[in-house]
Amino acid sequence: MLSLIVVIPFLSALLMALVYLADTKADRYKFYTIVGVGAPMIITVLSLMVGLELVSGEETIHNTLINWLSVGELRIEIAFMADRLSAVMIAFITFIATLIHIYAAGYMRGDEAYGKFFSYFNLFMGSMLLLVLADNPIMMFIGWELVGLSSYLLIGFYHTKSSNITAANKAFILNRVGDFGFIMGISLLFISLEGTGFTFESIKANIAMIDNETLSLIGLLLFVGAMGKSAQIPLYVWLPDAMAGPTPVSALIHAATMVTAGVYMVARYSFLYIEIPDIGLFIAYIGAASALFAAIIASYQSDIKKILAYSTMSQLGYMFIAVGLGAYSSGIFHVFTHAFFKALLFMGAGAIIIALHHEQNIFKMGKLKERLPLVYITMFIATLAISGIPPFAGFFSKDAILVNAFASGHHLIWAIGSFTAFLTAFYMFRLLFTVFHADSSDTKELASLPNSMTRPLVVLAIGSATVGFLGVNEAYGGSSWFNNFLVLPDSAYHISHTTEYLLGALNVSLGLIGMFLAYKMFAINKLEVKEDALYKKVIINKFYIDELYVFFIVKPLLFLSRLIANVLDPKVFDAFINLNVWTYRKSAVIFARLQNGKVRYYALYILIGVSSMSYYMLFKLGLM
Repeated sequence: MLSLIVVIPFLSALLMALVYLADTKADRYKFYTIVGVGAPMIITVLSLMVGLELVSGEETIHNTLINWLSVGELRIEIAFMADRLSAVMIAFITFIATLIHIYAAGYMRGDEAYGKFFSYFNLFMGSMLLLVLADNPIMMFIGWELVGLSSYLLIGFYHTKSSNITAANKAFILNRVGDFGFIMGISLLFISLEGTGFTFESIKANIAMIDNETLSLIGLLLFVGAMGKSAQIPLYVWLPDAMAGPTPVSALIHAATMVTAGVYMVARYSFLYIEIPDIGLFIAYIGAASALFAAIIASYQSDIKKILAYSTMSQLGYMFIAVGLGAYSSGIFHVFTHAFFKALLFMGAGAIIIALHHEQNIFKMGKLKERLPLVYITMFIATLAISGIPPFAGFFSKDAILVNAFASGHHLIWAIGSFTAFLTAFYMFRLLFTVFHADSSDTKELASLPNSMTRPLVVLAIGSATVGFLGVNEAYGGSSWFNNFLVLPDSAYHISHTTEYLLGALNVSLGLIGMFLAYKMFAINKLEVKEDALYKKVIINKFYIDELYVFFIVKPLLFLSRLIANVLDPKVFDAFINLNVWTYRKSAVIFARLQNGKVRYYALYILIGVSSMSYYMLFKLGLM
């Protein structure tokens, strides 16, 4: 089953690509839909079967497809491994991806490149499943890189528009920066454990062989890769521009695949990070800074998809707070709940964009509550969930992270997370009230939405309202089934139930205050974003981080490139080579004159040579 879960999406992607390339103009909507949507449906069933196998008592399931590489004692296999962590990941990845595929079938219908889209889409899903089910770091890295390739293809899907290609290149290049750190970490880990095997289980068994300094460097380098994939400071700037792709792509990237890869990777190496708590604390602080930074920017954006993009970066910050502090189960629980409400938010946004004929500015929308009631209800549920309002899913997962932060004694991280919770409720309800409640002068007829775009919203809304109960902890009367199922090496932080109730009440209060402020400012009077103050201008322009990167990194590199291309290359390197060529040519002219074919000249050369040698020998003997 493990091999099939990975292979089926790749085979479906290859099949659709071959059919599409055979005739790019042919209308094969039914074929692409059946193959494109059928593949995730099948692997969703297989993923649930794997989960049931693990629930029934199996600790891990292994499957080797082929032996890929053997050099001496080194064996690298295309092999898969499922434990409870990967089982949870593949369960929601496949389920959420199936809903997004159904949604995409309606969203992309009529597109000339419909077949190519689903080929890329299934390649993306297969790459993420390979990453999650990899038995060893080499296979994980291959899945890691294929995820990057797939995102590049999908972000730049509408390649006739230059801005889309720029966004795709930006995502690809920034991820290569992170991936350089990732592969260096894997390489150092391999060298440090040479001869012991290179599967995750063997690495875990032999981790004590590595000294603390090397282990810290490995952990830091691996996290650099996570910074890129999961869009954390400073490698986050690609994520908002990734909205250039079709909205189903945004939903898949942000909810079920690419951006969660970094959090999963840290959790997969939890046995390594528990040995280096200082690096874990660094990860937590990066997560806290990213969460706050992204929330501030989201509060002043006007593009509906970019608001959600910065929201993803912010929520990922919470996840890194958790895994950085050793609360791996809480981090993965938030990955799980976030997948439902973030997929719903993006798909709801896509429905609005389609209904409004591709309008994305929230301040050009309004009064959609009565015109799109189903979209409104489902997005309202998702907004409550992401804002941490009980009993919706986001409350339980976010509350667990903030409680862990407080209990660990890192009160600054907890304070940043709590303030970010207030901002999250504010900017999400700002979006909801502006789009659905505020007045609008737009009286254009809305485009109709197919059932394939609206029915998945209902399923995700049910999930956003209920999946949080899987992780209810003891303080709220639950057994924390989710955490107990994962069996991850969580740090044990003890806190009284009373303190936990107070922290939960504080978080809910902050969320409600954010909601109330958003209502007063945007539901009644639509306050459009204006650069009427310096701080607003700075925030609206995202603190000019992109411009700083261009000034300090891109422009110097371009200057150096032009210097090499226009000065060093032609005037130094080419000049040196040309000088050698000129010297050889002139030498050739001289020697050509000496080699003239006349015997008497040759006899003269011999006489000169013999005379010179005789003179030298007589001089050495002292006879001259």
